[in-house]
Amino acid sequence: MRGGGGAGARGRHPPPPLRGRTSAAPPEPGDADDLPSAMLLASYSACALLLAACLALELAACRSRPPAAPHHANPAFRRFQRGYYRVYLPALAADWLQGPYLYKLYQHYRFLEGQIAILYVCGFASSVLFGLVSSSLVDRLGRKKSCVLFSLTYSICCLAKLSQDYLVLVAGRVLGGLSTALLFSAFEAWYVHEHVERYDFPTEWIAVTFSRAAFWNNVIAVGAGGAADFFAEWLGLGPVAPFMVSIPFLVLSGVFAVKNWDENYGKKRAFSKTCGDGLKCLLSDRRVLLLGTIQALFESVIYIFIFLWTPVLDPHGAPLGVVFSGFMAASMLGSSLYRLAVSKSPGQESPVESFLAFLLIELSCGLYFPAMGFLRRKVVPEKDRLGVMNWFRLPLNLLACLGLLVLHDSDRRTGTRSMFGACAAVALLALLAAGRLFALSRRHAELRLPATPGQADAADAVPEP
Repeated sequence: MRGGGGAGARGRHPPPPLRGRTSAAPPEPGDADDLPSAMLLASYSACALLLAACLALELAACRSRPPAAPHHANPAFRRFQRGYYRVYLPALAADWLQGPYLYKLYQHYRFLEGQIAILYVCGFASSVLFGLVSSSLVDRLGRKKSCVLFSLTYSICCLAKLSQDYLVLVAGRVLGGLSTALLFSAFEAWYVHEHVERYDFPTEWIAVTFSRAAFWNNVIAVGAGGAADFFAEWLGLGPVAPFMVSIPFLVLSGVFAVKNWDENYGKKRAFSKTCGDGLKCLLSDRRVLLLGTIQALFESVIYIFIFLWTPVLDPHGAPLGVVFSGFMAASMLGSSLYRLAVSKSPGQESPVESFLAFLLIELSCGLYFPAMGFLRRKVVPEKDRLGVMNWFRLPLNLLACLGLLVLHDSDRRTGTRSMFGACAAVALLALLAAGRLFALSRRHAELRLPATPGQADAADAVPEP
């Protein structure tokens, strides 16, 4: 998401025929010169400061790390890691490149905000449906084939962005939902199976690989914003350019998987049994139920925020590529703060303030995802985790879809403000549920952090679709 193609390419690419009133209202005439310069300054300054803070925390963490662990001296393990990263990291790069300009692309095609909301709903709904069956599909089809299928479907999804036909774009969003479900299931499942079953490495080394993957995911996400901005704005190629740039990364990921990976399969379990066992676990343990409530409430707010931030900032000349990089840097800083914490036990529009508030949201994401991953591992039994997660995602996506559908029928300004207010209320409910979960679990020793925590929790810093 974000918007970039319009500003840099506006003079070089004539807009397509008007489909209706676009969602982005221009700033007031008197503010036309002041707001863009203020947004430019705020965006670049915030991004630079956040990256500097991240760098300082990482350097501090490097100095405080214990001596090299055995896995550092194991060349076979390091070679195996590199083989995984060659496939997984290009896939992540392709995914992040598509984020900044999605809303802007639909806006560039002159679709109404309500029409854009429906496209987002199609993507979220597709993610729900395919997420429920993705694990079974991956286990039956094969993890390697599923990763190659991801590269193929996501490439088609990118190519669909070249069309201005609404139904083609809807189909692209559906394929995007399938691709996202595969991204967050097939790659990790392949690695865990190979790590344990084929190479027989110690299971505690799995967290080391995922921790490094999480770190590079953050770095790639920050860089993707700048790269997308470069192709869309600086080169004047328009908002569709980042989607085309994603395709070579997807091809690279698929080719490396075909060439270097061996196939493996999972245990075939009936979909009905998986969901049934998950629901039983969800209803039998109040801690699991509260954990799911927190996840559904918080992450539904994030899904709605993903839709809202571009139309709020873009009319005021925000450099949307840099804004996206700032968001990702804020999330990276939140993850660094989490690691630091666990290691030591309605008036006039204000786009600059809105941008800084959005950075706080992304910072909270960086704190939330690794903490939620830690709690899921401790609270939800391993045998029921897949089924429980399927039920967690159902209200999450339904809340996000409901919010966007309500926004579809609202006036732009009042609807956006009302939706942010509703998101604040939902986040407050998540906070209350978190407090209740804390009260129920504070006497449970398994939820206490170890005296010398490792890097395991950092692997959960990667957000789910």
